[in-house]
Amino acid sequence: MKAKEYQRLLQDLSNLVDEAIHVVDAKGKSIIYNEGMASLEKINREEVLGKPFREVFSNIPDSESTLHQALRENKAIINKQQTYLNKYGKEITALSSTVPVEVDGEVIAAIEISKDITEIKSMSDTILKLRKETIAPQKTKKLEIKRYSFHNLIGENRRFKEVVDLAQRAARTNASVFIYGETGTGKELFAQSIHFAGERQDKPFLAQNCAALPESLLEGILFGTEKGGFTGAVDRAGLFEQASGGTLLLDEISAMPYELQSKLLRVLQEDYIRRVGGNRDIPIDVRIIATVNEPPEVLVEKGALRKDLYYRLSIVNIVIPPLRERLDDIPLLVENFLEKHNRKYGKEVWMLSDGALKKLKNHTYPGNIRELENIIMSAVSLADKEHVLTENQIRVQEAYREKSQDLGYDPSEESLDEYLHRCEEQILRTAMAEHDGNVSRAAKQLGLKRQTLQHKLRKFDL
Repeated sequence: MKAKEYQRLLQDLSNLVDEAIHVVDAKGKSIIYNEGMASLEKINREEVLGKPFREVFSNIPDSESTLHQALRENKAIINKQQTYLNKYGKEITALSSTVPVEVDGEVIAAIEISKDITEIKSMSDTILKLRKETIAPQKTKKLEIKRYSFHNLIGENRRFKEVVDLAQRAARTNASVFIYGETGTGKELFAQSIHFAGERQDKPFLAQNCAALPESLLEGILFGTEKGGFTGAVDRAGLFEQASGGTLLLDEISAMPYELQSKLLRVLQEDYIRRVGGNRDIPIDVRIIATVNEPPEVLVEKGALRKDLYYRLSIVNIVIPPLRERLDDIPLLVENFLEKHNRKYGKEVWMLSDGALKKLKNHTYPGNIRELENIIMSAVSLADKEHVLTENQIRVQEAYREKSQDLGYDPSEESLDEYLHRCEEQILRTAMAEHDGNVSRAAKQLGLKRQTLQHKLRKFDL
């Protein structure tokens, strides 16, 4: 029997066992990589077999790679827990035994047998977290509000990380925060992260959408009511009293009636409220976080937001970039949404094809991150037994894509130079996103010298 036939036989045998098996030869090339290991590491076997394992698993440093140590240092490692990133940046936790294969004093191969303990580690972390919360119970639990933290803010885009850093610094203060972000960018997620990372984290976090209620009801909900103040009124504490010591999120504050905005300003200045129909001043200690989905300057100009209230609230001003300005974060966000909705729908979708990822990066996302999650959720829920989502399974709103290709030049709105400047910036941003920030590949696509593209990127601060 020839060597290749032996190798094929061993590969087929390895697929019959439950254990995850990976074998590399003396040159570090993967010669056996069974289905169990592919499932554990969320990688297709074709991407590993016949290739140098250090090339495929470049995320793992040599000092932490058990296969590298077995092959190059003739070192056997038994039952070692490893947490590492696969080719696509997904975190894997496994219990591995790795041994060198030695013939006549020479290492000719290394064998690794692993067991997936990712879920066990996750369960352990959850138990530890629950134990910590049991020791120090959160008063906000009874409010049944889903809690978010900075851990849930996913992205490596430079501008996005600057915004997250600003929010983290805001969490260390008690100053009012004003957040502007388009629909679906995660304004409440930022607000909760700020609250639960600050000194008020053990106090209530309450949220109210100011566009959801008419003025008469909104005033009573915010400030409370006094029995006898009006027909049917009862003694009831409003959100300011209920959130005492904690944080009150006023979502879409520009939808609050103008007169009610003036009452809110007085509360912020004087630190007390008076219930509707009451005559008693009630001191309050509440941090305000306000959000809008349009530029605040525009809202002030058209009279939807009081200028004095805006300045009073925007002690810390946070502007969340839309998804179309951080397309390089799409792979990370997709990975997170795949994990989330795999659990929800009991699926095993590991990744997206290159075509599917390119399709997502070419979209403009008027619905931002919420829209991206809905696209992934739809694709995962409709998936059968496949592990890779293809371009045909990714459904985006074509009307939006057509709109994104029309940069809309209006001479009354901007000069030709401004229009060309905007077009060039968008083209550069898209090219860099498509090539995951690789300047050389983006320059080749654009027909530019690498140095020229670097100069343009500095020009646009990309």
